[in-house]
Amino acid sequence: QVQLVESGGGLVQAGGSLRLSCAASGQNVGSYAMGWFRQAPGKEREFVAAISWSGDSTHYAESVKARFTISRDSAKNTVYLQMNSLKPEDTAVYYCNADLAFAGYFGSTSDFPFDYWGQGTQVTVTS
Repeated sequence: QVQLVESGGGLVQAGGSLRLSCAASGQNVGSYAMGWFRQAPGKEREFVAAISWSGDSTHYAESVKARFTISRDSAKNTVYLQMNSLKPEDTAVYYCNADLAFAGYFGSTSDFPFDYWGQGTQVTVTS
């Protein structure tokens, strides 16, 4: 079992920055690829970014490329999402997840049965 706890959400003005954290605990957490998803009110949950278990590979949604950066600190079993140049349309609940298959973060992520999910953290960007 793997437990994921997100933190770092909040209220920020457009153009501002936030850094989300996802602390992982449990067995073999270092073996999992990890990702961030988000869900805005009235919309489906969508993929944001993912990082391989080694941290060597990353993958981003087109809507956040060049603005968001995903990273991981293996010593702390924590994954980060640095969000810069935030826009009101980035407002959503952000979820961290983990899966043994990094490939699951490519293609139709809504159909992929990811192993573990966190509870989410709210990010609100005001104009």
